[in-house]
Amino acid sequence: MNLRLPEDVQDSLKERAELEGRSMHAVVLQAVERYLVEEADRETVRKLGAKYATRHADLLRRLGEGA
Repeated sequence: MNLRLPEDVQDSLKERAELEGRSMHAVVLQAVERYLVEEADRETVRKLGAKYATRHADLLRRLGEGA
């Protein structure tokens, strides 16, 4: 896989990697891994939210009426 970045992004990435004493590859890899974990967590929350919203729809409706 080749990754093409805009010049300004690549410059910022290079600067960040140098500040951290790591390679640009290591910084990008960490960022991608973090993104994948966070998106998996978001998907889990969305699924659970839909599940419990359906399961407790009547309660949620009644709570909304009291507001």
